[in-house]
Amino acid sequence: MESKEFIEKAKKDLSNLTGFTSPAGIGLKKDEKGWVATIEIVEKKSIPDGMDLLGTYEVRMDLKGNMLGYERKGLRKRIDTEFSGGEGE
Repeated sequence: MESKEFIEKAKKDLSNLTGFTSPAGIGLKKDEKGWVATIEIVEKKSIPDGMDLLGTYEVRMDLKGNMLGYERKGLRKRIDTEFSGGEGE
């Protein structure tokens, strides 16, 4: 698989598991266990759009692209440009 395919698979798998739509791949790195994709996804639509809640997830995959797990790393409003790592910060 190519890098783009890992991102696309991570987006699809995360969307299927969470039920959230409109995922965007924002990062991909390889580590000793496989691949780690960073995905941002709309968790709650709002009006205006700037108030949408976006979750940032880390999706772990093996070398074949099978999902090993995922974890939400942050949550922000679309209008916010600064990343908030964790729910209690």
